[in-house]
Amino acid sequence: MMRFRIQKAQPEQLEEILKIYERARQFMADHGNPHQWGTKNPPESTVRRDIAEGNSYVCMSGDEIAAVFYYRWGEDPTYRFISGGAWLNGRPYGVVHRIASSGNVKGAGSFCVNWAFEQCGNVKIDTHRDNVVMQNMLKKNGFMFCGIIYLENGEERLAFQKG
Repeated sequence: MMRFRIQKAQPEQLEEILKIYERARQFMADHGNPHQWGTKNPPESTVRRDIAEGNSYVCMSGDEIAAVFYYRWGEDPTYRFISGGAWLNGRPYGVVHRIASSGNVKGAGSFCVNWAFEQCGNVKIDTHRDNVVMQNMLKKNGFMFCGIIYLENGEERLAFQKG
């Protein structure tokens, strides 16, 4: 198995990162999840901000970006309220958002969420109800379904935690 490494995304990687997100939107649409990111999410402005703030990470396989994701230690306001369940614990946590794989190297997504867990020992993440591929990957990597959270725009997401 090819070895991965995680590093902070750099501005010069923006074009390649945007292509990965474009591919991920198509993959989601092809696998029954056309609504989570639609045709424009995440927008370039969000990706630029994530990189500038140091919260965008790339999973490298050799010289290739195998996956990209947002990781930050600290509270996420959309996780304050959860319905239909409860978080596993109330300890401080890290969050993972906007994870996408290039599709070229198997196991990159799992490597990313496990790296995030190694950073803090308590991670929360959410995904769309239709994103069965992500739900399965999370469960395979020890994340537990905790309930429903709501985004700022009111859309619901399935919330998972490993802690």
